[in-house]
Amino acid sequence: MTFAGTPDRVESRLVPEAGFALDTFPVSGLPRTPSAAQLRAAWRASAAPAHCLRILARRRPDVVLGAGGYVSGPMVLAARMRGIPSALTEADAHLGLANRLAAPFARRLFLAYAIPGRNGDKVRVVGRPIPVAHRGASQEEGRRRFDLSLSGPVVAVFGALAGARSLNEMAVAAWGAGGPDVLHVCGERDFESLRQRVDREGYVLLAQTDHFGEALAAADLAVSRAGGTVWELAAAGMPAILVPYPHATADHQTLNARHFERGGGAVMVPDAEVDRVPTLVDQLLRDPARLAGMGEAMLALSRPDAADVIADELVALARGGR
Repeated sequence: MTFAGTPDRVESRLVPEAGFALDTFPVSGLPRTPSAAQLRAAWRASAAPAHCLRILARRRPDVVLGAGGYVSGPMVLAARMRGIPSALTEADAHLGLANRLAAPFARRLFLAYAIPGRNGDKVRVVGRPIPVAHRGASQEEGRRRFDLSLSGPVVAVFGALAGARSLNEMAVAAWGAGGPDVLHVCGERDFESLRQRVDREGYVLLAQTDHFGEALAAADLAVSRAGGTVWELAAAGMPAILVPYPHATADHQTLNARHFERGGGAVMVPDAEVDRVPTLVDQLLRDPARLAGMGEAMLALSRPDAADVIADELVALARGGR
């Protein structure tokens, strides 16, 4: 198995660190407004399929999987041109532009959520695959890992990889001086400014962690954005307050959050109302029965076999299945 991506994004570091080969080619997202950046992106997009054809000629794969975004579109198109079966994955409750453009060239479309108008023989609703390493830790293991209370309540706060400023500011203002134990993974951008404002035992502030499975297990309740992390929360049976990023494309994080709220595992709070979160946290922590019910609902909504389903379908495609 090999990977393809761009040379200037996170995959250029993570893939080699994981021990896999990475082929890179220049491509970037297409800005929605006319600009010089839009012209540069359009030029790169027009040249990208040729780069992908060369990668495919060298690697000679039996099947291609596009993980969404502007990288996968040219590769799926190139695979179609070479007669190689391909598939796409969509992690959100809205089909992104790149996947909408590439979908006609793919044999399978794996959706995390049911999306209106996207059905038929090649569509599978499978949830989102999550790392095996992020599952299976016990609460005690998680709390010992991060030096948190073994018996008191623990709240986890998760934003995006870069950070979620509104969540970060809310958490420090609400619990930086007192309250329940907090495990706060704030992202790299805001870490330096936030750590100067937190100085108490029981508030663990991290820019990032390589032990996310234990971070999930440590908490009684999570406060989080509603990107791909929601599927890891679900697999961990973690009750959640979801605060969608308000500028996500097509507001897809709100769609993601509503899925889990409808299922009873989460409460959605708009970003503009983030100041409601501390009161809601207090209410939930005082209601163990409700938290337990939300945890059970999250587990019921999880799709722990997503990776296996996708892998089996890819093997079938590689063997000539339809």
